[in-house]
Amino acid sequence: MNELLNVLLLLFLIVCAIGVAYIRDLLSAVILFSSFGLIMAIIWQQLSAPDVAMVEAALGTGVAALLMIAAISKTKRVE
Repeated sequence: MNELLNVLLLLFLIVCAIGVAYIRDLLSAVILFSSFGLIMAIIWQQLSAPDVAMVEAALGTGVAALLMIAAISKTKRVE
């Protein structure tokens, strides 16, 4: 069961990474990047590194996403 969970997490991680690289909408890319950080936090927890998992969850998912959303809100969209 644990190996299946690890394989699924790895597949979701790869899908998020490819999605962030190829998506055109910036807000959607930030959301995918945030989910990438959350999946990485779960993987770190599975690897018995709870301190790294907490830092990844706080910085990779929370702070980085907020900073990117703030930067996007300061820019103008050209359509």
